[in-house]
Parts: sequence; C-alpha cells; structure tokens
Amino acid sequence: MATNTRRFDFVAAALAVVWLGGSTAGKAQDFPQRPITFVVGLGAGGGQDINSRIYADAMSRGLGQRVVVDNKTGAGGGVAASYVQNAAPDGYTLLTVSGLQHVYVPATQPGLYEPLKGFAPVSLMFEIISALTVPEDMPVQNAAEFIAYGRKKSGGLTVGAPGPGSPPHMFGALIGEATGVPVQVIQYRGSSQAMTDLAGGRIDMAFPTYGLGAPFIAEKKVKPIAVAADKRWSQFPDLPTLVEAGLVKHMVAMWFGLLAPAGTPAPIIAKLNKAVTKASHDPDLVARMTATGTSIRVSAPDEMRSLMASESTTVESMIQRLGLRAQ
Repeated sequence: MATNTRRFDFVAAALAVVWLGGSTAGKAQDFPQRPITFVVGLGAGGGQDINSRIYADAMSRGLGQRVVVDNKTGAGGGVAASYVQNAAPDGYTLLTVSGLQHVYVPATQPGLYEPLKGFAPVSLMFEIISALTVPEDMPVQNAAEFIAYGRKKSGGLTVGAPGPGSPPHMFGALIGEATGVPVQVIQYRGSSQAMTDLAGGRIDMAFPTYGLGAPFIAEKKVKPIAVAADKRWSQFPDLPTLVEAGLVKHMVAMWFGLLAPAGTPAPIIAKLNKAVTKASHDPDLVARMTATGTSIRVSAPDEMRSLMASESTTVESMIQRLGLRAQ
C-alpha cells in the first residue's frame, strides 16, 4: 500500500509539472492579449522617454497589441522601478532603464528596490550619445576655456541631471575628479526642464541627446563643446570626446534596456525579446532613432544580466571613489 501511495504521489507530481509547463507555454503562446505598458522613470521629452516611445510604436506593430508608455517620476527612476518590481510577473508591465541609474539609485537609497534580483532582463534597446552643452552666452568656446571658467567661478560649475545616478550626474562627478573643478549636480525629473534652465543660464552645463538639444542649438540658446561618446560623433565631427578634451578620465556606459518583474515566465521573456529584436529592424524605428543620434543595441536576456552585474560593480566603485550620494 505504501509503495502504491508513493507511486501515486510521484505520478501526480509529474502530471502537475506537465500541466504547469503546458499552462505556462499556453500563456506564452497566446501572449499578448491586451496592451503592454512601458514604465519610464523620467519625465517626458528626454532621450530615455523619446526612444522608449519609438520602441513602443514599433513593438505595437510587431505584436498586434498596443504598447503604451507611462511616466512615473521620482527618486531618480526609483518610483518606477519599485512599481514594476511589484507588478504581476505576466509580461504586461515592463520597465525601461538606464543601466547606470538603475543600479546607482538603490545603492544609495537601500531598500527602494532590488536592481538585479527584482527583475528579469528582456533585452538591451539602445545606447545614447549626448553632447556637453553650455549656455550660448557663456564666455567659452572649447573644453579648455570651460575648465578655466569653472576654476574662476565661485563655487565651481553646475550640471543638470535627470535624477541621481543618471549619466549626466556621473559625468559631472567624473569632470570634477579629472579637472579638480567642483561640480554641483542639480537634479531634475527629466531632461527637458534642465535644457530650459541651461538656455536661461541658470545652470552651467547639461548633456542632451541630439534630438533634445538640436532645437536649442539651432536657435543659439546653447552650444556644444564636447561629446559624451567613445569616439567622435558624426553630428558634431569637430568636437572632441570628453576623454580627448581632458574633461573625464574614462567613459561610463550609456546603454538602456527593458526589464520585466522577476518571476516572469521564460517563454514570455523569450517572446518579448524576439519582439524587441524585430522592432530594432523596423524601418521607421531605425530612421527615427538614427535621426536623434541614438545607436540601436539589442541583446539576449543573459547578456543584459551580465552587463547589469558588471554595471553594479562599476557603480559601487564610483560611489566609493568619488563619494557619490543620492542628491
């Protein structure tokens, strides 16, 4: 009798595994059956928001369901990350993130969310190139004059950043480290307001993407003096990189990606990854992102997970070396 009972329990457990596996596969096969939401932790109008919307449009066409963008600002993206971490792990609520910012925020605000364990990576999406831009009436024409200006200015320089841990925040810290010029970070919920304040001379520098900065440059409200990239940028071929100009000793990552809540079934992650990859070849997406100077970059989920782990180590080192804290 005991043997038969054990055999029955074993068979029942096996059938349960098969049933659950079939149930998950069935859900993935039918996915998506309703709109998907991309949650963006920064305000509308910045590079992360604009490019997330471009991907949302392309993925809507590929998946046959609407993909909408919901901006949930606060805590440098922490409000959005916490929201998505606690959402149902069904593939319908996703988070677009800056790799730097995503790991920086909880490193300086413990308990807000778990940057690695709390999420299932879907794919990288793009890399952003930006330009170090200053007010048009600032009496500088190049990086050397900018550094000299900062050394003379009482209190040093100010940089507008869309939240703690964002690339502009990190660039400001690295500029201070490389030049010895104090750099105060002024935090914004997004990049658009930072550009308005830059044009008005209320801050000394910002790092807009080409799409955001071009109108201000064309109207001669601001001027670029260097590019935040590993090599010179075709949009501004005469401008040096930050490293070439001696403004920073090294670059930080500028990649952005898509995350799902931890526990999202692997077949759904695979389907979302396939949708991101397909969208990255959409002619409309390619044209719109190329026009803003954005590089398309997709990946397998495991590659993104490895990058996030590496980014976490890099950010921890920068926090210790530069004394960075949430501001």
